[in-house]
Order: sequence, then C-alpha cells, then structure tokens
Amino acid sequence: MLPVNSRPLARDTMAYVLAGGRGSRLNELTDIRAKPAVYFGGKSRIIDFALSNALNSGIRRIGVATQYKAHSLIRHLQKAWNFFRQERNESFDILPASQRVSETQWYDGTADAVFQNIDIIESYAPEYMLILAGDHIYKMDYEQMLRQHADSGADVTIACMEVPRLSASGFGCMAVDTTGTITAFVEKPADPPAMPGKPDIALVSMGVYVFKTKFLIEELKRDAVAPSSSRDFGKDIIPHLVTHGKAVAHQFSHSCVRSESETEAYWRDVGTVDAYWEANMDLTQPTPHFDLYDRNWPIWTYQEITPPAKFVHDLDGRRGHALSSLVSGGCIISGAAVHSSLIFTNVHIHSYSDLNQAVILPGSVIGQNVRLSRVVVDRGVVIPNGLVVGEDPELDAARFRRTNNGICLITQTMIDGLKA
Repeated sequence: MLPVNSRPLARDTMAYVLAGGRGSRLNELTDIRAKPAVYFGGKSRIIDFALSNALNSGIRRIGVATQYKAHSLIRHLQKAWNFFRQERNESFDILPASQRVSETQWYDGTADAVFQNIDIIESYAPEYMLILAGDHIYKMDYEQMLRQHADSGADVTIACMEVPRLSASGFGCMAVDTTGTITAFVEKPADPPAMPGKPDIALVSMGVYVFKTKFLIEELKRDAVAPSSSRDFGKDIIPHLVTHGKAVAHQFSHSCVRSESETEAYWRDVGTVDAYWEANMDLTQPTPHFDLYDRNWPIWTYQEITPPAKFVHDLDGRRGHALSSLVSGGCIISGAAVHSSLIFTNVHIHSYSDLNQAVILPGSVIGQNVRLSRVVVDRGVVIPNGLVVGEDPELDAARFRRTNNGICLITQTMIDGLKA
C-alpha cells in the first residue's frame, strides 16, 4: 500500500459538477438545453471538458447536479458516461432537482444543489470534495490542486487564473497576499483588485473549489439556516470563508494540462454567443491554442456511429473542399467551399455554397448557392437555397440574432419566419 503522502488524492475525492444553470446569455442555443449540454468542438458537449478532467485526473466518483432544461443533458450523460462500475469503487450519479429536502423547494443556488444531496455524498464517504462548474472549456489536472489543498491546511482552495485587470470585472475576483492566501473575494467588481507586484493583473475565479468533505458539509448546513443567504458558493460560502476561515488561491498555470503545441494556459467561459463562436474558431487555427488532439489527455464524449466525412465534385465552381476547418463524421461537402469553419456531425452542405468562419451544429442542411459568414447555426436547421448571411448587417439583425460583434445565431424558428 502506498504511503499516505504519496497516495493519489484523486482516489479519495468526489467531483461534484454544477450543471443546472440557465445559460440565458447564449440566447436561443439554450432554449431547449442547459448550457453544459450545448455542443462544442465538433463532437463534444461543454460539460465533457470538466468531466474529462476529473476522469483523466484519476477521480472515479462523480456527481452531476442538473436543473433547468435538463433532458438533453441527462440523455447525453447516460449515453456518454455510463461506464463507471460500482464493483470498482466507481460511481456516476445524475442528481436532478427532485425536491428531496422539501416538496416545494428546487435547487435555490449552487451551494443548495450540493446541500440537498448530502446524504448521497456521505454514503460514498470521500475525504475531499471537488466542486466544478460544468460550463467551461479547459484541461486541468485536479490532482495538483488537491495536493496543494492538503499541504496548505486551507479550509477551501479556489482555482484561479491571471487576466488583465481591466478585463476582470465580469468575473469573481480575488485579492491575495504574497503567500496566496485570499484576503477578499468580490463578484464582478468595477475596480478589480490587483495581484501583489502585478498592478495590471487580477486573479479571477474559475468556479473550481476543493474542500475536506466533513468541513464542507458543516459549512453547507450552517449556510442553509442563514436567513440572508442566497445559498450560493460565489456569493455566500466563499466570502464567508475568506472572512472567517482560510481560503487559498490555486494558480491554474500550475495544473493546466498542455501538449507540446499549446503555449498558453487555456480557459474559456463560453457563456455568450460571441465567446462560444470565438472558442470554436480557436480550434480551426493551424496551431490551435487548445489542442483536442492530445492523446495523453483525451476529451471523453459519446462516440456517435457515423461514416467518414465525404467531399464530392471536382468541377470549376463546384468543388467540395474545406480549408483550415474541422469537419466531423457523417458530413457531406457536396460541391461547396468551407473556410475556417467547424462542422459538427451529419451536416450536408450542397453545391455552390460558401461558408466562412461558420459553426454548424449537428444534422443541419445547407442548401445550394448559400453564403454564410461569421454564423452559428443551431442543430438540425435547414438553410434554404440562396440565403446570404454575414454581408448586410441591418438585414441580418432584422432576421436573426446578431451580436454586437457581428456574429449571427440562426435557428429553425428564425428560418421558418422568413417564409411567413
């Protein structure tokens, strides 16, 4: 048996993924699915990244708390993550808001989503709890963070990353001293605190927390009876511990997983249409900042059975090809041109069409003589022949969801409205 100080802490940890958010800033992309269930990267869902990090880190007990518009997410989890075996001391629990504490109470906040399932957590008796947001894109070895937590004697360890201070006001920000102890935690401050010795840099929370399980349960019970609490980690639990306990920052750069081609510690919150489009576009670069091809840290997901992608016709003006693009299985590029785009599974693009910087979700059909630029096309949308998007901002805004950065989100309902 390994000595206590060398035994992987991941083996004594339960990862608890908070996947119940509405994701309203993604607009129509979350009309029928929760944000963690939104498609990403050609074949994955957003939640697969946090779950893959946990699995690759050696964690074999995982719970996923769901709430809003959860059917698509639950169906994906059942298909993609059903390989855990109890006889190997593994578990994978899907935990919908089911009014287990009260017949009238759903999950009131992120902390309450854990509090309502304390009995399930206690039945597994993990020594550590790793609390994860289910809606970010990154690769991280959680064992490194767990080890820091155990060595520091902290009540909570919070994963954080450095960002330009003037860009940090949209996040939860931390002030730290020279030892990494957190001295203040503020949500979306107008004037983010600077790091010691780095006046232009702020530390922002990644929504990843480590606790000793016994301590976390005590804190959740304390918070559950606090009359002014909103039952939220970022708004209640963490600020309380910063003031009354020991909260320590864990630098993402210390545990970020990078292949040889990755030069930066990559983490993205894809909570807006612009951010979602940009993160997918990152993958189409010749040397992407985020490497999906890293076989040492695979992104696990549901492996849909599809035939290979197919490119047909080789005539002038009707040549099926794709450049600087990701094209998934089951796609047919039939006499069309695809540039700097990400095409999900089972998409059919017909002749004489031209796509540039397009994100096309599964099962969509692009008609003939279509020109699409800087778009996100939702799942299963049928684009009619001759449609042009991305060349007339005023017309685009009148027909589709157009962001301030000029990205157009297209759904089938919007397409149907063109015929009315």
